[in-house]
Amino acid sequence: MTDLPAIDPRAYRDTLGRMPTGVTIITTCDATGFRAGATVGSFSSLSLDPPLVQFSLDKSANCHQQFVECAHFSINILAEDQTDVSGIFASKKDRPWEELSLKAGEHCTAPLLEGCVAYIECAHEATYPGGDHDIFVGRVLGLRIEGLDRRPMLFFGGAYRRLDNDVVG
Repeated sequence: MTDLPAIDPRAYRDTLGRMPTGVTIITTCDATGFRAGATVGSFSSLSLDPPLVQFSLDKSANCHQQFVECAHFSINILAEDQTDVSGIFASKKDRPWEELSLKAGEHCTAPLLEGCVAYIECAHEATYPGGDHDIFVGRVLGLRIEGLDRRPMLFFGGAYRRLDNDVVG
């Protein structure tokens, strides 16, 4: 293999930041009831048949080990007015689970956060190495949309963004 060029980390982040992403909080709960979660922008669909989704999580994240070991996880697709909760789960601080509005899922014990646009409950299918992150694959067990009038949170250019009011181009 030939020498690969060095890529400046800041230029890499800035360039990839030109691609808007949705913002999600991935949650899990182990058999003892211990909950974990993280804000993730690297979520996407993977397969329709079988229904699979994927996200990546930094190996240095406080909750990384809980996701490696979990049997189930949920994807909470954030609404545009949930920047506060996104910030909570993006930090290295302990999660204030008792102060959050939670609801139970139908297919797994991973908590769902009230007020989201949609929810996806998954069985942990596989984990793959991906540099300084691991790639988690989930088999979709259940889906729920919380209202077609709710608008998703977006992240673009290093900041939270909102969709323009129904502009079709």
